[in-house]
Amino acid sequence: MTDTSDEFGAEDLTTDEFTTDELLERYAMLRDTIQGLETEREALGTQLKAALAGGERAETDLYRAVLKVSRRVEYPLDRFREVFGDAAALEVATVDRKKADALAGAGDLDGERLRELGVVREIQVLTLQPKTR
Repeated sequence: MTDTSDEFGAEDLTTDEFTTDELLERYAMLRDTIQGLETEREALGTQLKAALAGGERAETDLYRAVLKVSRRVEYPLDRFREVFGDAAALEVATVDRKKADALAGAGDLDGERLRELGVVREIQVLTLQPKTR
């Protein structure tokens, strides 16, 4: 398989034209490239945020970096429960798995009982297994 943008143009990509192995090869290459770029972008973003928070300025011919505040609305469980009642609070509540696991790890929750409560939902996810292990 030759790696050219003409060969794998998004509008031209069909399973009739390429073997499944060729599609997998292209998919894996794109996934690895995107993951590497996202990791680099996150690291650069962290450095830029720190510099801007420290009073520095950053700009290029096309862009100027600015820090903006993002807001997310959250509803405190105790107040929500007071206003709307137990049934409504229970209906909209979700348990943060990572926080629950952390509490179990710290000994604040019974880890065995927490595992028994867990419900496993299955979804299909395309993963790539390295052939060299």
